[in-house]
Formats: sequence, structure tokens, C-alpha cells
Amino acid sequence: MNNRHVLVPAFFIGCLQLSACGGSGDAQDADTPIPEPIVYPEYTDITASGGATTTFDAGNSGHGFSTPSVNLTATELALHMAGDKFFETSFTTAPNAEHPELDGLGPVFNNANCNACHQRDGRNSTPQVSTGQTRVKLGSDAGIFLRISKAANDTCIKGDVSNDYCAPIPVPDFGGQLFHRGVLQARSDWQQNQFIGQADVYLSYDTKSVTYPDGTEVLLKKPLFEVENPYDAPGETKQSPNLTSNLLQDDVLMGWRNGMPVFGLGLLEAIAAADILQHVDENDANHDGISGRANYVFDAVKAQTGDPEPVSLGRFGWKANTPSVRVQSLGALRGDIGITNPLFPDESIKGTSLHDAYLTRTGFIDTGADENGAPEVGAEFSDAVVFYAETLAVPARRNVAQPNVREGARLFTQLNCTACHVPSYTTKTSGDIGGRAMSDSLKGQKIYPFTDLLLHDMGEGLADGRPDFLASGSEWRTRPLWGIGLTQTVNPQAGFLHDGRAATLEEAILWHGGEAEKSQVAFMNLSKNEREQVIAFLMSL
Repeated sequence: MNNRHVLVPAFFIGCLQLSACGGSGDAQDADTPIPEPIVYPEYTDITASGGATTTFDAGNSGHGFSTPSVNLTATELALHMAGDKFFETSFTTAPNAEHPELDGLGPVFNNANCNACHQRDGRNSTPQVSTGQTRVKLGSDAGIFLRISKAANDTCIKGDVSNDYCAPIPVPDFGGQLFHRGVLQARSDWQQNQFIGQADVYLSYDTKSVTYPDGTEVLLKKPLFEVENPYDAPGETKQSPNLTSNLLQDDVLMGWRNGMPVFGLGLLEAIAAADILQHVDENDANHDGISGRANYVFDAVKAQTGDPEPVSLGRFGWKANTPSVRVQSLGALRGDIGITNPLFPDESIKGTSLHDAYLTRTGFIDTGADENGAPEVGAEFSDAVVFYAETLAVPARRNVAQPNVREGARLFTQLNCTACHVPSYTTKTSGDIGGRAMSDSLKGQKIYPFTDLLLHDMGEGLADGRPDFLASGSEWRTRPLWGIGLTQTVNPQAGFLHDGRAATLEEAILWHGGEAEKSQVAFMNLSKNEREQVIAFLMSL
């Protein structure tokens, strides 16, 4: 057998000797920096955003927000499905002899059914201005409307009966919401203005560009609105000399409102108030620039039961201006559609010149009551619609194992987005919601809504200048982020933010100012790849 000789370089032998003797190799290892282990937030791998209510069958479905909570009992599921039917019920002008259960629409309103503002239980379509147009008139397909109020002389600090609990001041002869649609004879000049409500509303957009430090440019659009042809002064506009309409006066404040998704609402109401209030930092004691404030609002449920202090923590609405799913749902039923109910038995325009003239002119028995003097819908309808909104399932997260999604979760925390978009809570295990017994399906659930439900000053770019209870004209409630990645799967025409101005999540981030400006600037200073990772994380929610 031949002996084979292997030549080993001398320097290699030396290296082996030094290593074996614990020589300079150890010193070199000690000088080499050890990379810090990457720590991901606790929520990175969570998929069941709504705890046991979560649906895992909504991933790429246009009905991804419309699934009942999966842990309902058979009895609860039947009630939920009844509410689903009522949620999509389109009402008609009263009187409707053939279908009296459907009459009561209006006489002025924004839409004829709940689904029109919450398409497939998500956001409504953002109105588009077509090429060649400068503006578009809001019509029957608009899920966006205007809140209106009179400017107050002083800032309301604490609500009580003497100051109407700091509620917005109604516009005389109009109220607190502008209804751009009407039944056929809603107005005295109905021959010239058929199906027009309190006024015509036109939408246009202003645009601006934002440029990242790396040179990437993004075009942002901001909605502008014009109100014309009010019923109390037909044909008038803001440019008319000697304005007479109550609606067009300089001290009337107006703010766009976009229809919100309605899933997971019962879980948000089932969060203990103390758990929300622990995030209040009104004077920014921790010096992070974030000053969450609670809104305390009039509670119609408490008032109906005779509570001497009918005020509760606001949780719902763009400015946290409603305290419960019941008040939110039944208030919209009466306000947006014109359907009175046991909680709101009077027409929203009761006592106005428009309503009085309509009843006199038509002779219709449309005072907000049915032929027996009861509200236009009863307890069965009301309770089912409320329960439906309380028990729609939260969709599960998707793609959580993808590296970009995981990195985006880490960056989301690094940018301090979680200071307002608080990731998780555990719902309470007892008590009621909206003055009624809470479903067991909502109790004791670990949920991941990514919101603190508090008010934050978002800067002048997003301000509408219209206070709402304790919320200032530049404060908005932190929007829950769960399900946001499915928004445009459910409705491809949906936009983001309170007025639908943002066509993408990136645009929504770029509009953040005020308390969120530091996080927004930090986002802009990320690399393009890192920004895409943040968006990938949001799309996984």
C-alpha cells in the first residue's frame, strides 16, 4: 500500500496550536461584537385577534367582516341572523299600506339601510371625482355625511345638565347632522328639488405631495365640501350676498364622517373602563409626546332609566362620542335613516320648519310613530340589530410567519405606534353592556384590537375644527386596526381615515400629525424596504 503524504501549511498548524493553547484566538473572539438577539413583540405571532370569537374562514373573502362570532349559542346565533336581516332592510316612505313594517324613511336622511354606510359590514365606498369633473354631488350611493353644529363661545370642560353635557350645539332648524337626501315631497320646493334633503352637498379634492428622504414621492388628497341650496333659503350658496340660511352662517361647523366597520364592537364595549383609563396621560407625564384623553358623553340608555348623571365613557364614533353599541346603532337608525325606535322615539328633525311644513303639506301621519303611536321599529328589531353589531366575528390575522410581517411588527413597536394603538386587552368576565346582559361569548377574551379608544390630537392636517362633547376639533379616537388588512378585499372602493381621504395605509400614515408626528417622521426615515415591512404587518391584521 502506498503511503500518501499530506502537506499542511505551517500557518494552519500555528493556528491550531494557538487555539489549543487558548492563545490569542480567545482575545480576538472577545473583541468581536456579539449581535443583539432580535426581540419581537408579544403580538407578532398572534392570529386569533378576537379571542374565541375569531373567524379563521375570512382570509380572502369579500364577506370577511360578516361572519357571526364562532362561539355563539344556537339561540344567540338565531338572534344574530335576525339582526343581519334587519341590518340590510331598506325602508320606504310612510305610509306604506302594503308593507307598513318598512315605512318611516326620512323624511330627510342619508341612506335607506344600515348596509349602505357599512358595506358588507366594512367601510363605505369613497366618492370619486371623475376625470373632467371638478366636484361630485353626494347622492344615494354616498356612505359619507356631514356632522354640523354651532361654534361654542367657550370650551366645555365638564358636562352636566346645565351645559347639555358638552354635546355639540345643534344648528337652528337643522340639528346636528346634515341630511342630503329626502323623500319625494320632503321640501316645500319639491317640484324643483325632488328627493333632495336639507341641502345639496358637493365633494371635491385638494392634493399635495409628500417626498421621503430617499426621494420617493406620494400624492395625498384631502376632501373639500360645499353646501348649497338649503331648504330654508333655496338656491343660496356661501358666495351669495346677504345670506339668510341658518346652515350657511360663518359660525356653523361641519365635519365629514365616513362609515366604519361594525365587527368586534361588542368586544370593545366589554373592555373594562379602568383598563382603558389606565392609558390616559392628559398632561404627558411620561414625556413621550402622547397625551391620550377620555371623552365623557351623554348616555341615552342611562337617561332613559332615570340616571341623574347620564354620562359615560365614550368608546365609539370617530371622536369617541357614543358610549355603547346600543346608543351608536339606534342613534344611527334614527339619525342616518330617520327610523325612530324605543331609545330614540322622536324624529331627528322634529320641530323644524322642514318637518312641520312636510306634515302640513302632505297630511301624512309621519311624526316618528306608527299608527299606534309607537316608534317606527320596536324592541325586537332594535335588540336584534344591536346584538348583530355586538357579535360580528373579528377576522383572524394572516401571513404572520412571513419575515416581512414579523419585521413590520417589530418596527411598529419601534416607531412607538403602540403608544396609541395599544395591542391587547382582556375583556371583563361580568357586568352588562349598553344596559343589557352581556353575551357569554364576549367574556374573558384576550383580544388584539390595537387601540386605546382614547382621544389624541392628530394635528391641523386632519382637524375638522368641530368639537364633540370633550373632544376638540383636532382630536380623534384611535382607530382599532384589527381587520384593516381586509378593508379593500371587502370593499375595493373603501378609503381610510375619518373622511376616506387615504386610498392606502401608507397615505393614512403620512396624514398622521400632532401627537403622532414623531412616529410619522420616523416612518418616513425608514428605508423603502422597512416601510414596506410596516405595511405588510398592517395588512396582516
